[in-house]
Parts: sequence; C-alpha cells; structure tokens
Amino acid sequence: MKFVLSLCPQVQNQMRTKEAEKKRAYLTMEELKQVPDDTNVYKSIGRTFVLESKATLMNEQENKFKDSETSITSLQSSKEYLEKQMSEVENNFRELLQQDPALARQIMSMNV
Repeated sequence: MKFVLSLCPQVQNQMRTKEAEKKRAYLTMEELKQVPDDTNVYKSIGRTFVLESKATLMNEQENKFKDSETSITSLQSSKEYLEKQMSEVENNFRELLQQDPALARQIMSMNV
C-alpha cells in the first residue's frame, strides 16, 4: 500500500511537469507564427544561444508538444490505475478489519 501511495504524488508531479512543457511549447509556437518564415531565430541551449531556422525550431516545438500530450495521456492512465489499486487495497483492509475486531483493536492501539 505504501508503494501505491508513494507513486501517486510522483505521477502527479510528472503530469504537472509535462503540462508545463506542453504549455511552453505551445506558447513558443504561437510566438514563432508571428515571425516571417525566412527569419532565423535563436534557440537557447543552457546558457548558449544557437541560430536556427524558424522551420527547424517550429518542428522541435511541435514534437515537444506532441510528446508531452502522449506522456500526459499515459500518465493519466497510470494515475487512474494506481487510484483504482489504492481503492481496492483500502476496501480489502476495511473488510479485514470488519472480519477481525481484535485485529482492529490491536492496530488502533499501535503507536505510529
């Protein structure tokens, strides 16, 4: 159960990261659309800026956008699966405690 509980926040963080990456790619593409096609633009790589063609940069941003969407979809299914697993574990635990009141008392008396 701890394993499932620890994965849910990780998946949510990954989803947030991918959402931010997707948004950044989208905003970059929107800005690049306003620039004439024959314009060379600068791409940042760390602290360095590299001169690229607009088409190259647009393709990179489109790929990032699509990859992010694919990752978000995959992470969403993982999240739903983990939530379902967690719900099943909780239900099984409740059933176990209802079937054995002595075990429930023993667990309630434990210091965590």
